[in-house]
Amino acid sequence: MTGVAMPLWALGAAYLAGSFPTAYLVGKANGVDLRTVGSGNLGATNVFRTLGWKWGALVYVVDGLKGLLPTLLLPAAVGVAEGWPWGVLIGVLTIVGHVKPIFLLGRGGGKGVATASGVFFALAPVAGAWALGAFVVTVALTRYVSLGSLVGAVVLPLTMLLQARAVTPLALVALTIGAFVFWTHRDNIRRLLRGEERRIGSDKAATAGGSA
Repeated sequence: MTGVAMPLWALGAAYLAGSFPTAYLVGKANGVDLRTVGSGNLGATNVFRTLGWKWGALVYVVDGLKGLLPTLLLPAAVGVAEGWPWGVLIGVLTIVGHVKPIFLLGRGGGKGVATASGVFFALAPVAGAWALGAFVVTVALTRYVSLGSLVGAVVLPLTMLLQARAVTPLALVALTIGAFVFWTHRDNIRRLLRGEERRIGSDKAATAGGSA
């Protein structure tokens, strides 16, 4: 392959890895189509609420690995530099695959939070750790997974900007993905503002949206 074809092959592989429908397969293994229950979202939160914390944790880990492993391994495999630009593009394609999975004809994906966290653990591990910590603390204090995702989406680029003390290309990508997380959580934001968002552990019937 040519020098350009090799990275393009890596981008395609990253998209396919991101498209792996973890939550869908876990649901089917338990006799449930998660697109028709709970929030209808194929993310770890809906799995947690529908099938329990063990299945939810499994989906979160696998969806995180979908972002982490391609971002870490594919650049070296095709002979391009890690990080900017090819490593970032590979990571972004895994997120796109998770949100719009080809194996489900581009429908019924997740919201990209777990996969994005894996991507940034590969690209910026310190900032990724701070974002994950902010997510965990927010969820522990409020029991709102969606709010934890939104806080993490803010902490990630902010930490990167403070570390670099400059606006780097990677920080701009983090800001863009953070904005995308806010966009995918727009319904959750409305429910949070109305006081109608469902908390983890609540038995109250609600049409809350999953976050992962």
